[in-house]
Amino acid sequence: MSGRHRAGHAAIVGRPNVGKSTLLNALVGAKVAIVTPKPQTTRTRILGIRTLVDAQVVFVDTPGLHEARSPLNRRMVDVARQALADADAILLVIDATAGVTPVDREIAANLAAVPTTTIVVLTKRDRIRPAALLPIMDTVGRLLPGRDVVPVSAVAGENLDALLDTVVQALPAGEALYPEEHYTTGTERFLAQEIVREQLFLQTEDEVPYGTAVEIEEFSERPEKRVVVIRATVLVDRESHRPIIIGAGGRRLREIGQRARLALEELLDAKVFLDLHVKAEPGWSENPRRLRELGL
Repeated sequence: MSGRHRAGHAAIVGRPNVGKSTLLNALVGAKVAIVTPKPQTTRTRILGIRTLVDAQVVFVDTPGLHEARSPLNRRMVDVARQALADADAILLVIDATAGVTPVDREIAANLAAVPTTTIVVLTKRDRIRPAALLPIMDTVGRLLPGRDVVPVSAVAGENLDALLDTVVQALPAGEALYPEEHYTTGTERFLAQEIVREQLFLQTEDEVPYGTAVEIEEFSERPEKRVVVIRATVLVDRESHRPIIIGAGGRRLREIGQRARLALEELLDAKVFLDLHVKAEPGWSENPRRLRELGL
């Protein structure tokens, strides 16, 4: 292997709902993180691996940095901070359509003192006039002098190659950390859990998703029939949320299950039997032992 080969971890950080997971999926070229319009969708560290001829980048998607009050939110912020500590490069993601917010400024101020190379990524450049990017880039340049600032559109695929090149140059020389065919470290069981949770976020009212979790009770493959059997429990923090998720006559739960099943069949390239149940477990998000059991 050439001594010029580079490999390392690049942490993707920023405030909630700036497009970190969408960016991760675009850079990896595969869906490894769920995406919804609602903040705090990502709850744990998710790795996406991009292997090039002369480099391997392990992107680390993290929960949004925010003021954490509950045990669950504190764990989410701890995950993001640990990813920063372990990273060879840091991608600070800022939503260009929102400009540089006070929270962005606070995160940038904290990163200014970090020795790890920080690259600022301005997302959603396709939704803002080029002239409007200039004052944002000027503000970022004053907050983080000397750092690369790369405007991109993850949805339109604009400028992603330039961003990837910038990240690679920030990584240390070294051999690949994972086999070439790997694009994530998440297990199929974990991905199934996340895909069901994605549909919970998309199909339920605003206050409901944040008090839910998904626990996979069974994940079994039947190769002879090309069938994967998945049984999962949707946990809710309040009894009043059960009928919201189930819906009249069970229609909403069936819709969640159908959409998740189709996504899983595409991911697993197999027929999927998905059985969902809803269970009220008040206080699950406040219970450290339960959070550990759920991988949070």
